[in-house]
Amino acid sequence: MSNISQIKNLIISALRDVDTFVDSCSQIKLRDYQKGVAQAVVKSVLDRAGRSFVIMFPRQSGKNELQAQLETYLLTLFYLTTSGEMVKISPTWKPQTLNAMRRLERVLSTNHISKHIWTKESGYIFRCGSARIYFFSGQPRSNIVGATASILLEVDEAQDVMISKFDKDIAPMAASTNATRVFWGTAWTSRTLLARELRAATKAQKKDGIKRVFILTADDVAKEVPAYGVFVAGQVARLGRNHPMIKTQYFSEEIDAEGGLFPPERCALMQGAHAARVEPEPDKLYAAALDLAGEDEAVIADPAAGTADAAELSNPKRDSTALTIFEVDLSTVDDPLINKPTYKVIFRKEWIGTKHAKLYGDIKAIANLFDVRFIAVDSTGVGAGMASFLSAALGDKVLPFEFNTRTKSDLLWDFLGIIDSGRFKDYQPQDQTFWQQIGFCEFEILEGPQKRVRWGVPDGTRDAATGQLVHDDLLISAAMCSVLDQEDWSISAPTFVIQASDPLDDLDKGF
Repeated sequence: MSNISQIKNLIISALRDVDTFVDSCSQIKLRDYQKGVAQAVVKSVLDRAGRSFVIMFPRQSGKNELQAQLETYLLTLFYLTTSGEMVKISPTWKPQTLNAMRRLERVLSTNHISKHIWTKESGYIFRCGSARIYFFSGQPRSNIVGATASILLEVDEAQDVMISKFDKDIAPMAASTNATRVFWGTAWTSRTLLARELRAATKAQKKDGIKRVFILTADDVAKEVPAYGVFVAGQVARLGRNHPMIKTQYFSEEIDAEGGLFPPERCALMQGAHAARVEPEPDKLYAAALDLAGEDEAVIADPAAGTADAAELSNPKRDSTALTIFEVDLSTVDDPLINKPTYKVIFRKEWIGTKHAKLYGDIKAIANLFDVRFIAVDSTGVGAGMASFLSAALGDKVLPFEFNTRTKSDLLWDFLGIIDSGRFKDYQPQDQTFWQQIGFCEFEILEGPQKRVRWGVPDGTRDAATGQLVHDDLLISAAMCSVLDQEDWSISAPTFVIQASDPLDDLDKGF
């Protein structure tokens, strides 16, 4: 189809409104909750009203498909105008911007009208006649200054774009044109770009009554898509309704209103009804998690020379080695929605300033006593040596875990999922040291799309009542049940085999 007048007639007949265009020219139909968004944005564009919209949809509910359909409609609508430009920003180039371009290309290529008129330029520009959309990355160091949005400025996953980046490089793109602005995303914290724009849009909406804020939850989507409700129910069963990812990704709730990582309702979920034990019970399954003393404490520890006495340590009470023994309850593995075990803490032990030679022997003896199926071991820094010797003694029961910014953040999210799904239970009466560490734990959500969090008891924290230093070794050890949770617990426990030679004999080689 090359005749311009034919194309123009098709456009005029199909572009009465965005719903008609999508329904008649594409392979999908917009859901009711998508239609309201599309109609509001298009009206602002056509009226040159320059409104700012905030669209918060749950994950996998059709936000990105709606974006591509809306962009295709506007490109086609402005096909014969003298000019018209849209700009779309995503937090990263790869994969988010690339995915957005691939999605638009698919819609443009399958729409009955746009497939005849679109072309791609310079790898990041899509054009229909005089109308163009530019795709950029909103990463802090991206060079995107100079683009202009005369029709529409979109910021996708706006909760992951830094406010400073938006204010300096992105907002000016619509300044001279009063273009409509749309901020898409999911809830995170009250300090994000999305949250700031939500407050501004809500204020403007209250002032003139024109709807600018569209916030959906999983329950709203499930009314139109029952299968989505089933999917989210499975996620809730696995992670718990109060898990940060469930609250933000599916129910559009900001998480910094929680009052800390361990608010009362979460602490209540952690309380078990069982007692602590110092020895195993018949027919029970056990696992362990070991958080080793940090670099500061172990810097002069030399097992061969035996120079790790507490008196010799540079700061012996800064950190300790903590071991947690769990009874692994497999009853929740049979639940088709959860399919993971429950971890009941039954024993804890701390070592402060203990020589690594003795530490190794103690840990091995306890692991043997409980015949643990797995033991997660902190293998960070000097911990690599201990993990290696334990692996030689206990074989594939040892699960090394190296701490860094990413892995510690992931550990927390997984641990909260175990707690919020009711799968972490502590013994009674309460271990006051452990619960003190829970109470003093702080967290900081870091900027960026990785959803990382920095957490723990800050160095130098003291209990105001006693003046004693507060650490987080028992808390970290407990959280390492998340490492155990990655294993397959559906198979029978392996038989423990004593090694012919004990690696302790080789300690003179050093760690």
